Amino acid sequence: MATQRRIVVGISGASGVVYGVRALTALKALGIETHLVMSRSAELTLAYETTLKVKDVHALAAVVHPVHDVGASIASGSYRTMGMLVAPCSIRTLSEIAYGQTTSLLTRAADVVLKERRRLVLMVRESPLHLGHLRAMAAAAEAGAVIAPPMPAFYSDPTTIADLVDHSVGRCLDLFELDTDLVKRWGEAPKRGVRRSRRGPA
Repeated sequence: MATQRRIVVGISGASGVVYGVRALTALKALGIETHLVMSRSAELTLAYETTLKVKDVHALAAVVHPVHDVGASIASGSYRTMGMLVAPCSIRTLSEIAYGQTTSLLTRAADVVLKERRRLVLMVRESPLHLGHLRAMAAAAEAGAVIAPPMPAFYSDPTTIADLVDHSVGRCLDLFELDTDLVKRWGEAPKRGVRRSRRGPA
């Protein structure tokens, strides 16, 4: 039986809530069914970093799950998904996932994705990193997660913050084998209206 074209999107309280919002809009454009779970901290960050309301973000998702609803569909491995993207992913969220100490639906859903051997992509947002952070990342990677910090790419000649966000989100969606128009790919002819890079990647 083919996997349903649905992805869980988790938004934690780390700075960079725009990554989760952009992922939701991109997935909606692709016709992917999205299941959103936001932490309480994410709702606060949304207010600090954007002019959006929580209801605006909820409207971008096909299904919204309360963060404390551990009986939700996405808390069970029998509920088929393509995997989960946590964007952004706080260190607390990363640590809960890495060590299996889940305290909310967000981290429980991520744990389910790992145990079912599905794709889990964590857009970790923290800097600088101490040894405990690095060990948690290593533990999550050993469990099967993909650690994908939103690193800016400059070979595409970005001119706006939105360009940088789009590239990072597009590269994360690549990991689910979803092709969007968000990424200006190195070595490929630019699309109409896209400037050709003058420099190669580092």
